[in-house]
Amino acid sequence: MLSYRHAFHAGNHADVLKHLILVQLIRHLGQKEKPFWVIDTHAGAGVYDLDAARARKLAEHEGGIGRLWARRDLPAPVADYVDLARRLNPGGTLRKYPGSPFLALWTMRQQDRLRLFERHGSDARLLRKNFHDAGQRVIVEDTDGFAGLRALLPPPPRRAVALIDPSYEEKQDYERVIQALKDALERFPGGIYAVWYPQLTRLEARQLPQRLKRLPAKGWLHVALRVRAPAGDGFGMHGSGLVVLNPPWTLHDTLAGALPFLAEALREDAGAGFTLDRGQRTED
Repeated sequence: MLSYRHAFHAGNHADVLKHLILVQLIRHLGQKEKPFWVIDTHAGAGVYDLDAARARKLAEHEGGIGRLWARRDLPAPVADYVDLARRLNPGGTLRKYPGSPFLALWTMRQQDRLRLFERHGSDARLLRKNFHDAGQRVIVEDTDGFAGLRALLPPPPRRAVALIDPSYEEKQDYERVIQALKDALERFPGGIYAVWYPQLTRLEARQLPQRLKRLPAKGWLHVALRVRAPAGDGFGMHGSGLVVLNPPWTLHDTLAGALPFLAEALREDAGAGFTLDRGQRTED
């Protein structure tokens, strides 16, 4: 039973971090003329109405992109991401939020391709509708994203970035992420894999970054953003992170200038902070 709907959380602090990094990864691939693919395993609906009842129920965007919208002192990678979101809001008021599919499409070039997967029936229908006129550059499939990723690797151009961001509502998603990446690194060891995870008190969430770092990639970059201290009752998400396998080495320095700003801009209490570290695979 799939119950998670991203419409309740669109534009929150986790989206800010995830989408900012996705844009920078695509920018990096676009520096070379050869085409590439972007693969989004859990694409959602593509666009979210922040005035709709679902978004207003929690209004999480107010603590995320809403805090950045009117600022004029944004670091370059943050400004890049916010400027893309402005494309849905030509009047200047923040009313709609683009999910990762549109941010990817707007960052790609004409020769690049986007492959989107979404299992949730309602979101999958909305996603198809939102991309009905995108042509062959974008293919939407209403199927399991882990299986979809496996079927696509290696991609024909041998260049790709995959965003893997399940909701983790189902406990087995933690293990599915690990198994999917083990398989992906065998099929396409040179791909860039960006794995999002929630910062929760549950053991599986706390263990996931270290498990990802031990996978046989050439290198990894771990980025996390905490907006508050963990709740005393252990409930709720106090931050989120991404582990990028085979990251561009320029990404560390790009984010080093943005994360202190984000930690301060999005902080909810004194527990706010960030993590930024990287490593390389060492041969046994």
